[in-house]
Amino acid sequence: MQRITDLRQLFLNDIPMLDVRAPVEFSGGAFPASSNIPLLNDDERHQIGICYKQHGQQAAIALGQQLVSGRVRDARMAAWSRWVADHPDGVLYCFRGGLRSQTVQQWLDEAGITIPLVSGGYKAMRRFLLEQSERLIHDLPLVIVCGRTGTGKTRVIEALPNSIDLEGIAHHRGSAFGRRPGGQPSQIDFENRLAVALLKQSLPEHAQIVLEDESRLIGRCHLPPSLQERIKDGARVLIDENLDSRVDVTLEDYVLAPLAEYRQHFGDESALSQLGEELLAGLDRIQKRLGGVHHRKLRALLLHALQQQASHGDSDAHRLWIAPLLRDYYDPMYDYMLQQRHGPILFQGSRAEVQHWLCQNSQERSTDRDFVVGRSPP
Repeated sequence: MQRITDLRQLFLNDIPMLDVRAPVEFSGGAFPASSNIPLLNDDERHQIGICYKQHGQQAAIALGQQLVSGRVRDARMAAWSRWVADHPDGVLYCFRGGLRSQTVQQWLDEAGITIPLVSGGYKAMRRFLLEQSERLIHDLPLVIVCGRTGTGKTRVIEALPNSIDLEGIAHHRGSAFGRRPGGQPSQIDFENRLAVALLKQSLPEHAQIVLEDESRLIGRCHLPPSLQERIKDGARVLIDENLDSRVDVTLEDYVLAPLAEYRQHFGDESALSQLGEELLAGLDRIQKRLGGVHHRKLRALLLHALQQQASHGDSDAHRLWIAPLLRDYYDPMYDYMLQQRHGPILFQGSRAEVQHWLCQNSQERSTDRDFVVGRSPP
């Protein structure tokens, strides 16, 4: 029966993966294109683990065959069969490419259904991604987009094909107000998604890879230390926008866009209240750094804005708390952080100018991937 050993192509081509580990294992870490249809559920896995420790491997195998038999086996076979029919190019894995995935592969083969098994399973793929991630973080020609809060750094990232959206991977907009419906991926899932994104950007046609300037944490997801260093020391482009423009962007990105997301998750009736709770919680999270008086003033302005939005559908009142928050809190904090960045500034201008420069520069450098300061030719 077929085994897959070319892990790079699995991730570069987004090959669908059937993960037959228990749900608790899957939730702890998986891969972007994977689906979990387990051979053993969490309780069955727990029982077999105890049996293995007390009575050995053969007894554990016998218990597994007993637990997954009859209607239970038929139901799982039907689920696997449907998945394979929907994903004819898919592959199969368990933790080490061992007994569980081999069992599922054999059962499916006996039913006339063929699916390749990933040699080494999850453990091999995870190790491959970690190794590739460290290598690529060190080698890739990175350019870091910097700018104060509200300059639209993420918008520039999203508009470029040769970029990696770290906040998108972390499912968080950054800052104390960045939480999104659905929560964040686990740290392992974040690392796996980042590694896959790095792999895809390592293709020869990408002369530079653009990242947004991020701190150590994006919500609860922390960047690999090596990437933190590259961001700190990397060549930069700097976006300059006036306060009014930054208030507009912040209103759109932290009030209007999240409200649309909350409507999708919770419906029209409760979306605004959910958003309001998150905005107030975000403000409360930085209360100590704001100081009591400043926090109370901003909180009152935010409450008033939410009331206006609820009663009149008007979001303009949010500008009254966003502007002082940017000017008096985020700007000094960002300016201090910028002083800790050591890489050269390659270009500085408005968001539109920076985006144009990055597009043009990428095209001009498409035959020279070693232009970024700090990267030596091979």
